[in-house]
Amino acid sequence: MRSATSVAANYRAVCRSRSKAEFIAKIGIVVEEADETVFWLEMVTELNILTQEKTSELFKEANELIAIFSASNQTARGRR
Repeated sequence: MRSATSVAANYRAVCRSRSKAEFIAKIGIVVEEADETVFWLEMVTELNILTQEKTSELFKEANELIAIFSASNQTARGRR
């Protein structure tokens, strides 16, 4: 829960970036936090705290967000 809400809080900070460099640094943190969320989802699934059935949609959404934020980071850095 904490890592997932951290993604939202850090993305909000990205939206308030004052420079391109700050945007790039902060969007990188968002990607890291989203990836950490995937890690914790994997852990709770492997430890049978939650079932695959309950986490599959969360996995899908988290990975989609990682793809979106990573693409935004690459665009900001000028890579295509």
